[in-house]
Amino acid sequence: MEVAIWIGFFALITFFIGLDLGVFNRNDHVVTLKESLLWTCVWVTLALCFNGVVYYLYEQGLMHPPGVEGGGLGKKAAIEFFTGYLIEYSLSIDNIFVMAVIIGHFRVPQSYQHRLLFWGILGAAILRAIMIFAGTALITEFKWLIYVFGAMLIFSAVKMLVTRDETLDTDENWFVKLVGRVIRVSKTFHGHHFFAKENGQRVATPMFVALMLIESTDVMFAIDSIPAVFSVTTDPFIVFTSNIFAILGLRSLYFALAGMIDKFHYLKMSLVFLLAFVGAKMLLSGVFHIPNEISLGIIAAILAVGVLASLFDPSKSTDEPSSHARGHQPPDNDDQDHELDKKEWS
Repeated sequence: MEVAIWIGFFALITFFIGLDLGVFNRNDHVVTLKESLLWTCVWVTLALCFNGVVYYLYEQGLMHPPGVEGGGLGKKAAIEFFTGYLIEYSLSIDNIFVMAVIIGHFRVPQSYQHRLLFWGILGAAILRAIMIFAGTALITEFKWLIYVFGAMLIFSAVKMLVTRDETLDTDENWFVKLVGRVIRVSKTFHGHHFFAKENGQRVATPMFVALMLIESTDVMFAIDSIPAVFSVTTDPFIVFTSNIFAILGLRSLYFALAGMIDKFHYLKMSLVFLLAFVGAKMLLSGVFHIPNEISLGIIAAILAVGVLASLFDPSKSTDEPSSHARGHQPPDNDDQDHELDKKEWS
């Protein structure tokens, strides 16, 4: 039965993805704030509805944590799913900063950004699936890894605290250098295509380089977010489904927040406390167990404080858009042969 449920989940996600790209966003267009907010609400609503499905599956004993048989676990599973979803979704906000920098650096036209982020996030979902199943297997076999993950999260919190701004040196990024060695990279866009032909030679477009850079940076973010969800549960179904729903909603969240992310200037500090709390919970798990109900309340409070503090103290907001906001505003020229800054890709 569990195998059928897994297959059903993959079929459901495939349907939503196909509906998104094949029907609602079939043609290239500039995503408006209204559209992005609508799709953000859609993905959040779908996640909450699926949480009800999780409750039913575990309450009826159709799904259960590894090594546990029987039903009656609906409430526990639903809390775990929602907590994991909230952790992943909130940590994704920091990923939006880097996405804005990448898109701004490559000057991706606005009408192509949806397609770029669609494939970028789809690839990220596949990579995270591999990491989740590998991590679950490792924690099941080596219980002490939970403390390693906790220490990693504490380190990440400290690193985020001392890092004042997101910077990304694409010229020195190893992934960009690797792409340049494997295939020649064009300096111009060819519509929304990732590959094209120039002078009879197949080349990668800046869209492809930006895509690969988004994939590589997401792996680094996953090193933080996936262990954070392991602090809630090691049930692979809950960890995977909560991650997938958060990741699939990231694209619409980007278009909703990228242009005004600097207005939430205390939100990054909230993420620091969130990582620190989750890391501490993992490190103390052997001697002191914090119930997930309490964890959910603490995480929600941390995020609420960051949002409310930003809204009620706008003094730190700058009138001039930052590099993140500017990264969301590419040139108006969406021609297929849109010129980049003259630089060598090597």
